[in-house]
Amino acid sequence: MTAGIVTVPEAHAQISLFSDKHYGEWLHGVTLQGQIEGGIMANPARPDNGMNFGDYFADHANQAQLNQVTFTLSRAIDPGKSEYQIGFALEAMYGSDARYYHLLGISNRMTSNRYQLIPAQAHVDVHLPWMTKNGLDMQAGILQAPMGVETLDPTTRPFYTIAYTSQYSVPFQNLGAIFHWHIVPMFDFTFGIDTGNQTTFGRNDNNNAAAGYVGFNINGLAGGKLNIVELSRIGPEDAVRSIGRRANTAQRYWNDLIATYTVNDRLSVTGEVNFLHDVGLRAETYSFVSFLAYKLSPTLTFNYRGEIYRDNSGLFVDTFLTNQAYMNAILDIYAPTETAPPTTYGEMTLGVTWHPDLGGGVRVFELRPEIRFDRSLNGTSPFNDRRNTGMFTFGGDAVFGF
Repeated sequence: MTAGIVTVPEAHAQISLFSDKHYGEWLHGVTLQGQIEGGIMANPARPDNGMNFGDYFADHANQAQLNQVTFTLSRAIDPGKSEYQIGFALEAMYGSDARYYHLLGISNRMTSNRYQLIPAQAHVDVHLPWMTKNGLDMQAGILQAPMGVETLDPTTRPFYTIAYTSQYSVPFQNLGAIFHWHIVPMFDFTFGIDTGNQTTFGRNDNNNAAAGYVGFNINGLAGGKLNIVELSRIGPEDAVRSIGRRANTAQRYWNDLIATYTVNDRLSVTGEVNFLHDVGLRAETYSFVSFLAYKLSPTLTFNYRGEIYRDNSGLFVDTFLTNQAYMNAILDIYAPTETAPPTTYGEMTLGVTWHPDLGGGVRVFELRPEIRFDRSLNGTSPFNDRRNTGMFTFGGDAVFGF
């Protein structure tokens, strides 16, 4: 389960589609949520290709984007109840972010426009009161990948832009099943299997092998202030078109460790350590990301992110120059990209989140200005059409949801 810094209060409003009790308890729990996000990141260097290198969600420099319009129909389960439960989540998303979250063979060929449509989630959720008091949770279907601090949902992360680690060293979307076994209140065990990162079956898989997760959560250490999440992923992820049949056996090892410490009611800090090793590409990335969130007032939060990220082969950090290029690259077919040599990246982002409680059925409202500094720490020049060792961007986004 993903651990991260949430800069807004928990959602307090949503539409209950079957509010009348005569529909039954199960239907009474079915809800609908909607959300819209858009933003812009300005780049004073004005790169000739118009792209902010190494930035997926805000890739078009000096251009406003409609990142997401989402509608989510769901019925949540309660892991705290020791009884059989079944729920679900169906989420459709339209916007520029969808370009990076397709599953091959399901949505990646719908359109070549910047704004695209995806099933962001489509899974069945089951709680099984087996083996231990709090039992076993299962999700099966189209799943948001559970690894890393920063997720696709903007309300679960502190900034509009995301870290290198969150873009290049964690998976995005899976078709499969994942299980969370609540062994004791302090310890959960996670495991799962899927077809591969953003792939499905047959010609829509870049190889013929499965992949999966294994990891754990340690909850409530240090008097309830410290939570630790470790998640590893093992499986071939390279394309047969790229390295031949050995793509079916050449493993990629993803490893991510997150520790979140709540200092007090105002201050929380998070550290993330990530290591990725790809046997087929003979490539590695490793990184450390730190986050800090400080509540200046009930409606205003200051956020900090600092990162050191090493791409030792130059094969991971890149910018995709067309709307289809990212998904084409997973299959290793024509995909125009801007690349960089092996580089150690430093990144610092500062911002604030203004999140007033508007009431009146508004679940969330956020304005999130930020400034970001990126720099090569080993003398390469990956930024602004390979002209600069560093890049300065500023901007932010707005999020509204019911």
